[in-house]
Amino acid sequence: MTSTAIHGNPDAVSADASNVRAEFEALISGCGIYDLSGRAKIALSGGDRVRWLNGMVTNNIRDLAQGHGVYAFLLNPQGHILGDLYAYNRADSLMVDTDQTQLEKLLATFDHYIIMDDVEIANVSDKITAIGIAGPKLREVLGAAGFEITELQTLQFVDLTWQNVAVTLVRGDNSMVEGYELWLPPDRVTALRDALMKAGATAAGTTTLELLRIAAGIPRYGQDIRERDLPQETEQQRALNFSKGCYIGQEIVERIRSRGNVHRKFTGFEVHGTLPAVGAKIQADGRDIGEITSVASLPLAGGERPVALGYIRREIATPGKQFQLGDAQLSIAALPFAEIFQGENL
Repeated sequence: MTSTAIHGNPDAVSADASNVRAEFEALISGCGIYDLSGRAKIALSGGDRVRWLNGMVTNNIRDLAQGHGVYAFLLNPQGHILGDLYAYNRADSLMVDTDQTQLEKLLATFDHYIIMDDVEIANVSDKITAIGIAGPKLREVLGAAGFEITELQTLQFVDLTWQNVAVTLVRGDNSMVEGYELWLPPDRVTALRDALMKAGATAAGTTTLELLRIAAGIPRYGQDIRERDLPQETEQQRALNFSKGCYIGQEIVERIRSRGNVHRKFTGFEVHGTLPAVGAKIQADGRDIGEITSVASLPLAGGERPVALGYIRREIATPGKQFQLGDAQLSIAALPFAEIFQGENL
């Protein structure tokens, strides 16, 4: 879900509440498009690429089918999270997709661990960029813009030709809203954006995308997931595979799985009162029991709905359990905030 505005000033696109509400409604009940130039693309080639990347990340690259992708963490030897990424099997190469803010660290880590391996790494972010599209009417919009829609599984992709341009269509992994990424050369972004908007899509800016991310309960690396966090604390089981064999940090991850001794978990919070500050600590009996990592006031038909993401001690992480934080009352909520995606709320 990391993204930037599709054109112009990213903040200007969603500068007022009416814009944000319209964009949010488009993503939930219509069709919204958004710029993904803030994502970096790294191509891995060479005969050892699959074995090597499988030994680097937490998910199963060894058995990844051609035309499919997985979400994964990159860990340090102590099991802490250095970054998150998607890896896609493009037959003759692997494509790694991550946020631009993580690119330098990932490239340095990759380079450090290539010793005698037949692996070549290329930052191809200047050759491949992307537009995102989401919402229940996206198929109608894509069809009107000239795309033939193929049924794809989550993180499956297909290579297409649109107006003589090579485009890769990737099915997203937001379980609440159907979405796709369209990878293409940067010089064709404007033409594609204009075609999608002419076909009925609404451009969504960074503010709106952040609301969608939080509503869907998707953690962002650098904000909700930090280097000090352990994989099981994040509740992102989709990033882990326990039968793939050894990788950096695997011993710690397996120890946590076998002993079940992780003390915190990522969760949602319903907020009654003023939204807490990001970084605010939740306390009970004078000790820290949780923290807030993301906050949002969601624009719903019945009014603004304040929610938050963060961590709480696992032994007290019961949905509905309440805590006081400043002048706000927090109630633990399961993720995602699924009822927000029901039509009557918009």
